[in-house]
Amino acid sequence: MLIPLIVACALFMENIDSSVLATALPSIAASLGESPLKLNLAITSYLFSLAVFIPVSGWVADRFGARTVFRTAIIIFTIGSLLCGLADSFWTLVGARVLQGFGGALMVPVGRMVILRSTPKSELLRAMTWLTVPAMIGPVIGPPLGGFLTTYLSWRWIFWINLPIGLLGIVLVSLYIPNIREEKAPPLDWRGFLMSAFGLCGLVFGFETIGRGLLPDAAVAGLLVVGAIGIGLYLRHARRHPHPLIDLSLLKVPTFRAGMAGAFLFRIGVGAMPFLLPLMLQLGFGLSAFESGMITFVSAAGAMTMKVTAGPILRHLGFRRVLIANALISGGFIAVCGLFRPDLSHALIMGLLLMGGFFRSLQFTSTNTLTISDIPNNQMSRATSFTSMMQQLSLSAGVAVGAMVLHATVSYGGGVDQIRADSFMPAFFTVGAIATLSVFVFLRLPKDAGAEVSGHRLVAPTQRLSQGTPPRPGDTGPR
Repeated sequence: MLIPLIVACALFMENIDSSVLATALPSIAASLGESPLKLNLAITSYLFSLAVFIPVSGWVADRFGARTVFRTAIIIFTIGSLLCGLADSFWTLVGARVLQGFGGALMVPVGRMVILRSTPKSELLRAMTWLTVPAMIGPVIGPPLGGFLTTYLSWRWIFWINLPIGLLGIVLVSLYIPNIREEKAPPLDWRGFLMSAFGLCGLVFGFETIGRGLLPDAAVAGLLVVGAIGIGLYLRHARRHPHPLIDLSLLKVPTFRAGMAGAFLFRIGVGAMPFLLPLMLQLGFGLSAFESGMITFVSAAGAMTMKVTAGPILRHLGFRRVLIANALISGGFIAVCGLFRPDLSHALIMGLLLMGGFFRSLQFTSTNTLTISDIPNNQMSRATSFTSMMQQLSLSAGVAVGAMVLHATVSYGGGVDQIRADSFMPAFFTVGAIATLSVFVFLRLPKDAGAEVSGHRLVAPTQRLSQGTPPRPGDTGPR
């Protein structure tokens, strides 16, 4: 499992970097002589870069080789981190963040593709758990780490901590990652690349600015319309192009289609958590950024526990049962955060966050593994680009939904000065309900979906009779 561990460490670096900046924004703004509101562009510029370059990552890996691209991505991300820490002006920081985003856009899907192509399907579930952990821990550990470094050292260290991790990653990738590539990569779909970049930038920036007061409502609506038009043009283009950048034919695979749709709804709820929970603890409870981060950190422990239990759970119950039951459980744990109050025991809050982190991480692992369980190796690069793009959109949509509901609640309740802990209840209930809606997608899965990967096997009636177990009413055998 050395290759999944190397990839997971690189993804952890990318995930923690994307979440650590928000805590340090006020200090960075004061240091550079800018307003925190304007400096938010340092976050959105990173998201722009991800939106533009994630779709092309699969083609680049097929053309130049996975090891070459993954190592180059780490180098670019590490150099971007160094330049961010050295930035002495607003535009220098924004430019360095764009460079970081370019590295991150290649690093995440290509790293996932390396694992999928180098791991037998019987070992895929175990390998995918390593990828889920950084995705869960990064947004949780980022705020307290960012608060600590900013308070006791300097905001520049939130970027410089990536340097030793990046250097170690470059060495390990060079030694242990195979240079997987396609012998005959098709020509790059330039028109599709431009259309997808245009559409995804509009949607991601539109989602990120909803309910935050960064732009007028008309401008936000315009961004979303422009993004939707760009995506619409791409969909029309993809049906006609022989080798589209984002391969929509993958949606014909039932497990891929169900995994994508269910994961999109579920991630809306999960994507809102790192936005809503710290705000509630700081504005509603009156805690500092560091104190709130130390409370939310316990979700990471739940995610780590999942790593050793996901395999046996899925092997015993199968993907379908786990995804249906766990969507309800995880949605409930997201919604229950809306009931947190300042006088509630912090130990109880941390206990609920611990359990919620376990179940959310289990759902991540299950959907990520199911989605690619039936994808042939020669289509893995396109599948990982597709899934990475949809993950970014769903997480941004989650922040947008949470921000919209919170903004509406606060506006109705008397304005920003009247924010209380209970102001967050409608937002948590809404995103929890959306996450739960993924149940209706997973209900349509066959009972043996992804069985080759999970190791779960249905027992036929004849086998049960030989074991002394009577057949169930209406049972006609394995499906």
